[in-house]
Amino acid sequence: MRTLAHEARLFLIALQFFTRVPIPARVGFEPAWLQDCARHFPAVGLVVGAFGAAALLGAAALWPPAIAAGLGIAATVWLTGGFHEDGLADTCDGLGGAVSRARALEIMKDSRLGSYGALGLLLVLGLKAAALAALVARSPLLAAVALAWGHGASRCAPVLLMRLLPYGGDPEHAKAKPLALQVSATGVAVALGWVALASAAALALGGAPAAAALPWALAAIAAVVLWMRRWLHRRLGGFTGDTLGAAQQLGELAALLAWVAVAGRAHG
Repeated sequence: MRTLAHEARLFLIALQFFTRVPIPARVGFEPAWLQDCARHFPAVGLVVGAFGAAALLGAAALWPPAIAAGLGIAATVWLTGGFHEDGLADTCDGLGGAVSRARALEIMKDSRLGSYGALGLLLVLGLKAAALAALVARSPLLAAVALAWGHGASRCAPVLLMRLLPYGGDPEHAKAKPLALQVSATGVAVALGWVALASAAALALGGAPAAAALPWALAAIAAVVLWMRRWLHRRLGGFTGDTLGAAQQLGELAALLAWVAVAGRAHG
């Protein structure tokens, strides 16, 4: 019981860190918990995705697919405060040009949005909206399942990168902006367990289209992880908080594209 209570506490810490959801003060906080709570990032993603899925389903009953998709994405951005989108923009700004490691890190600390960041956000958010709209046109429920699953599964990408790479940013910056810097093998196993539970739920709700899409969507997220591992090792020598956000966004996009390519066709 004590272990379950502690895991619930870690989940709430992660939920507080990544969303606007208020957490009771009695939950408390210890620095070590920030490392351990990374195992529950996919669970937080499922909460965010379910919120967006509910907004999408409600909107789909009133408006065309493009609007429903846009409102579903807007709901997730509101709930997270654009946390991962901000990381994507900073990563594009810092690593979009041919600059040194030190300069890239300096750019990523800058709160101003540059041209690479604006383009990255426009392309990723636009493609996610287009993919969801295509799914809504086929089946609003299928789109909702894909959105919720994608948010949960894509948050395993940062967990894996924290396991595969060292921290590559400024240690002082990490202290000023709290960040989990490592994940244990047990933490990775728990995160993968959340993805397995999300996949089981997706199969139950999405039926044959989900069964067809899930292997490809998982492979797409894995491809993003492997590519980013190589890219970040070469450019920064490791990960930063911003690049973890970028990994989540790219993993989510890759998963949605897989759902459209496979599940949409199977449903049609």
